[in-house]
Amino acid sequence: MIRLQNLTLQRGPQRLLEGAEMTLHAGQKVGLIGANGAGKSSLFALLRGELGPDAGDCLLPADWRIAHMRQEVDNLERLAVDYVLDGDQHLRKVQRDLAAAEAGHDGTAIARLHIELDSADGYTADARARKLLAGLGFTSEQMDRRVGDFSGGWRMRLNLAQALMCPSELLLLDEPTNHLDLDAILWLEEWLKGYPGTLLLISHDRDFLDAVVDNVAHLEQQKLTLYRGGYSAFERTRAERLAQQQQAYEKQQAQRAHMEKYIARFKAQATKARQAQSRIKALERLEELAPAHVDSPFDFSFREADKISSPLLDLSEGRLGYGDKAVLQQVKLQLAPGARIGLLGPNGAGKSTLIKTLSGDIEPLGGRLARGENLAIGYFAQHQLDALDAKASPLLHLQRIAPGEREQTLRDFLGGFDFRGDRCDEAVVNFSGGEKARLALALIAWQKPNLLLLDEPTNHLDLEMRLALTMALQDFAGAVLVVSHDRHLLKSTTDEFLLVADGRVQSFDGDLDDYARWLVDYRARQAPVTSTPVNPDKTDKRAQRQAAAALRQQLAPHKKEADKLEKDLGKVHEQLAGIEERLGDSALYEAARKDELRDLLAEQARLKAREAELEEAWLLALETLEDLQRQLEAAD
Repeated sequence: MIRLQNLTLQRGPQRLLEGAEMTLHAGQKVGLIGANGAGKSSLFALLRGELGPDAGDCLLPADWRIAHMRQEVDNLERLAVDYVLDGDQHLRKVQRDLAAAEAGHDGTAIARLHIELDSADGYTADARARKLLAGLGFTSEQMDRRVGDFSGGWRMRLNLAQALMCPSELLLLDEPTNHLDLDAILWLEEWLKGYPGTLLLISHDRDFLDAVVDNVAHLEQQKLTLYRGGYSAFERTRAERLAQQQQAYEKQQAQRAHMEKYIARFKAQATKARQAQSRIKALERLEELAPAHVDSPFDFSFREADKISSPLLDLSEGRLGYGDKAVLQQVKLQLAPGARIGLLGPNGAGKSTLIKTLSGDIEPLGGRLARGENLAIGYFAQHQLDALDAKASPLLHLQRIAPGEREQTLRDFLGGFDFRGDRCDEAVVNFSGGEKARLALALIAWQKPNLLLLDEPTNHLDLEMRLALTMALQDFAGAVLVVSHDRHLLKSTTDEFLLVADGRVQSFDGDLDDYARWLVDYRARQAPVTSTPVNPDKTDKRAQRQAAAALRQQLAPHKKEADKLEKDLGKVHEQLAGIEERLGDSALYEAARKDELRDLLAEQARLKAREAELEEAWLLALETLEDLQRQLEAAD
């Protein structure tokens, strides 16, 4: 277990924890939350042994292996799959020792190291590393590329895969979803649910926390408080406590009135689609939980546009992409005031391409894009954070776009984004990613947009700022088009979804649970299976029958292959059983029979490797059979 006893932790002049107490048992999955700068990352450094307590104790089992997601990449020439395998340091040591033993023709060491390699699951390591990379969105071709060929966000995915590759009793993950799309987040959720060790997770994604953790540790006012359940349970428990205070009660009433008004307006115009109903539920839950955020430092809104056009944007027969390469074809999209649209789709399908085209960052390759006379776009994307003037302060940034406004008015506005006092006058160069994102949003909010184009606006934002952004978007009278991996934001601020996939943009009739199921089917369709796809046109019965017949023809050879692999695997099992029986003979370990022992151990290692290869091929053959059978059932 992990035990913090009367713990005091200080960084420079700032005291982060004082007299903190917490006990975590093996196998618990805990979300660590708290305001930016409260000390979450410092607590991780303490658990890794990189910091020592200033007072009290931090006790961990001495034999626990600790894995964590690094924030830097130090070997750009390494191939991606090898970089991930480097996460298992014990495996790498065994492999190095084995190579040295083989070079020195040391038979005894070779036999011993083959046993160690088998114990470390070394024969399946490459396949496991590739499976991790595939889950995080890497293609087979990308797995064999240099680390240096990837952008910063994809390098962070490699660091995450490296941490997951490392066998561990304690896994520390600091914002693992920051650079992931929704597809990869859903995969990571399932992986972490099956992780057998103790997990400590820092995240600002409430749906991710709810799906993964069974406890929440809240770092607040230099104390740690452990709550049972996920993030929603934490909010309810904290709301009940804060609701006893007059300040919390008054804010609850104001938020309740706001939510009732918004829900009533939404219900009056929403369809009865599942997505619409799930959104109402999300809003009603948000209403109940508002008191949990009574002490939030954020309170802002998007200033209302002076004029508006209808439609704001009208794209027809759009051909979108870069240079001569079209990513999306025949795109038809009209944005009217009040539209609330979330873009869904797998990574690289063209969501950002669509937003960049609508914002004017890139021109359409074909089609017609008409902009309303009074169109005023507020565009947020991650690359804009780098475009901020590093030498300018938040106040100066705002003064440049509002030169005639009173300074106090600008300071009051920035205060809603938690830029107060001296922080208003500090240069951006030393700001964190979250502070830069808040400033970029403040500049957009000031300029009275009537169309918001938001590409992953919640990256780097903490939970309180995400809630404030959600509330501001609900109050916004213009149109919203948003790409986000934050499911709570999507559920709470959008009326409809568009699916961007396979070069097309089309309406998605369903909610985010339906989308998760769609992703599973999409990945299955994208897998390299040598099967004839079922004709998607359900009205073409003849084509369906032909496709079904083709699938039936393919079932036989695949079944034959699976049976052969199973038979071969059985033979290997028999051979291994024979060797293990011989290894059970105590006389075999006498000095005179060391050559026989060495040969037996080497043969055992060879058969173990063959066993792993056959098992992987057999399982793949079974998956192919199951996929063909599912397609056959659908065709019938």
